[in-house]
Parts: sequence; structure tokens; C-alpha cells
Amino acid sequence: MPPKKTQPKYRQIADYLREGILDGTFPAGQPLPSEELLAKQFGVTRPTVRQGITELRASGLVEAIMGRGTFVRSPHNRPSFTRPRGVRRTAEGRYVEADGIRWTEAEPATITRTDAPLALADLLRIPPGEPMFTYDTLQTADRGRLRQLHRTYVPFSVLADTPYEEQQLPPAPELYEALAHLGHTLSFTEHLRPRMPLPDQAQALRLPEGVPLLHIFRLTTNQDGKPLALEELFLPGEDLEVSYPL
Repeated sequence: MPPKKTQPKYRQIADYLREGILDGTFPAGQPLPSEELLAKQFGVTRPTVRQGITELRASGLVEAIMGRGTFVRSPHNRPSFTRPRGVRRTAEGRYVEADGIRWTEAEPATITRTDAPLALADLLRIPPGEPMFTYDTLQTADRGRLRQLHRTYVPFSVLADTPYEEQQLPPAPELYEALAHLGHTLSFTEHLRPRMPLPDQAQALRLPEGVPLLHIFRLTTNQDGKPLALEELFLPGEDLEVSYPL
């Protein structure tokens, strides 16, 4: 009989730590053994240890605290970062995000024409294949600690017979002011779901292996319920919660 395949070392480390967390050997709120200690115990390098710990982070069993190490997560722990969701209008008529974060573009935005695929056409209530203005950018804040991918779609039919047939639309939130100046009263709806990132998204957001992202669709409609714009936001889902007023 062929010999049984042994598990990779990083998986052995993950299983050892997971079992210790579940049986109370490593209590909630306490640090895990150091990378150095685990590397010596299993005869591996520290990157292999990190790979095993990444599996536990992805399953929500542990959390990394900057400058302190990796700790067993309590089921009652709050995430380290909460972002209120929504758009509000200031007394001066400007639209701002509810979380108050000032985002900057980490690299030049990509501005293109995109033909609407079926899923987006359904949300925007336009025929599949209708051309759309598309604005795609990586945004950062807090000296690069916070990162998000932000993509905006505006159907060409929304821009017909307006100055923006020949003029480039601004990105959100200035986009909302441009739409309001065209006579629209705006409302916003968000759809949120977690999913695993594509490789380029994981790289851009600096997500460790196995960590999901939050995928948010924000639909902007006017006073008649007509969709005007659709945004996709991709946020790291490692230690983040989002909150909505009801």
C-alpha cells in the first residue's frame, strides 16, 4: 500500500492551535505561543508558522493586534474597526460619507467605457450591453492603513442631453453633487455580502491568505426611483464591521 500523505506543516500547526483554543489550553483573550516557539516546536520556519496562523485568522479564532502579537479571540470581542455606512448632505449642499473618512487615490484612476453585464444591468434597470461610464480606483486613508477598492458605473442613458455627454463625470461623492445639479433628488441603497477575494483584489487590499472581503453595492436612485449610478466597494473583512441606521 502507498504511504499515507501527511498534512503540510502549516496545517499541523493550525490544527494544534485550533484544538488548544477549543479545549481551553489557549484561553480567550490570551496570546498564542510566539512564532519563534512554534517554529522550534514543529521544526519549521516562521513563514510556515504564519501560514498556519492565517488559517485561524480566516476562521475568526484569533486576531492580530499591532505591536502585541496574535491573541485568541473571545466570542464577545468587538472588531477593532467599525465603519458607519451611508451618505449624508451637509448644510452647504455637499455629500459626504457617514464614516467621515477622507480617502485619497493611491494610484491614477482607470476611466473607461464598459458594456453592462447582465447582473449590473438588472440592478440599474437598463438593457444588458448598454454602455456605461466606469471609474475604477484604489483608495487609501490613515497613511495607507485603510484600503478599499471603489468602482463606479453610470449608464450613458443617464447622461444623455446633459453636459456630461461631452464632459467627464467626477468620482463619488462629488458625483452625487453633479447628479443633484442635474435636477435629481437622490436616495441610496446598499447591498452587502462577504466573499473571497480574487487574487488581484487580495493583493491590492493586502489581505492575508484565507481572509474574505466585504463586497458592497451602492445604488443611487432619483425621486422617481430611477437608478442613476451603481458603485462597488471592496473592503477588507478581517477585523471590520459596518453599521447602518434603521
